[in-house]
Amino acid sequence: MMPTPPQHLDLQFIGNATTLIRYGDVTLLTDPNFLHRGDRAYLGHGLTSRRLHEPALGVDQLPTDIDAVILSHLHGDHWDRVTRRGLDRSLPVLTTPHAARRLRRWHRFGAAVAMGTWQSHTVSGRTCQVKVTALPGRHAGGGVLRTLLPPVMGSLLEFGPVDGPAQLRLYLSGDTMPVPSVVGAVARHCRGMDLAVLHLGGTRLPGGSLVTMDGAQGAAFAAQLDPRWVMPVHYEEYTVMKSPLVDFLDAARERKLRDRLVVCERGGRVVLRPGQSPVIEPPGPAPRPTRPASEA
Repeated sequence: MMPTPPQHLDLQFIGNATTLIRYGDVTLLTDPNFLHRGDRAYLGHGLTSRRLHEPALGVDQLPTDIDAVILSHLHGDHWDRVTRRGLDRSLPVLTTPHAARRLRRWHRFGAAVAMGTWQSHTVSGRTCQVKVTALPGRHAGGGVLRTLLPPVMGSLLEFGPVDGPAQLRLYLSGDTMPVPSVVGAVARHCRGMDLAVLHLGGTRLPGGSLVTMDGAQGAAFAAQLDPRWVMPVHYEEYTVMKSPLVDFLDAARERKLRDRLVVCERGGRVVLRPGQSPVIEPPGPAPRPTRPASEA
């Protein structure tokens, strides 16, 4: 049998932390957030935040061949009422044990997969596969705030042929803060990663508590991880996000990371092949937003 040739990774940035990832005959959706511009995301404990941009795709415009969803945690800007109503409830959702219990019990997503830290789950097509490993994450540094926020996981995605070695390795940070235990564990486990997708935004709660990395923290985290390429997501999307993309770009340049940055517009694509520089494709014509009456 002839070996399967290396496949390329095609990542479409839909908005916030939502991406559509294709590798050969495997398709993944990450942190699905399909609220419309002006809608409010529920963040728990009475907190909400207004969305500032329309997603590049509606949930009804997703491809029908999605194999699994990767959900870093259960917050309204990562899993929302539009997603809940529009996604196929038979889809596997790879997520934290906390989120998996609630998805199965309250949202009727019976195929939710609870992944403890360092546990792995493989999603396979006919010729290609991706091994997903849950990595440490922490939404807040500590104290009372940590108990009020849902558990978060990062993810290592290793893409390759079925029963063959990984050809590309991608890290999804989730909404983690760069606490030393997380940074150290991820850096050790993900040496030589091809692409790090970092959740930024500098999200601040009432009272000023920071619960996602701001630009300077994201650049420092990237420098410690030392990936080949770095892609920022999760910025300028909601009113609680106070650190714009330019903060990260400036801090990354100061840390000599400029040549590693992969900045993709909403609706654009990043195409990555083993051993090659990524190709960034601009978005096509913007789809008209659709809002069923049930969502109004």
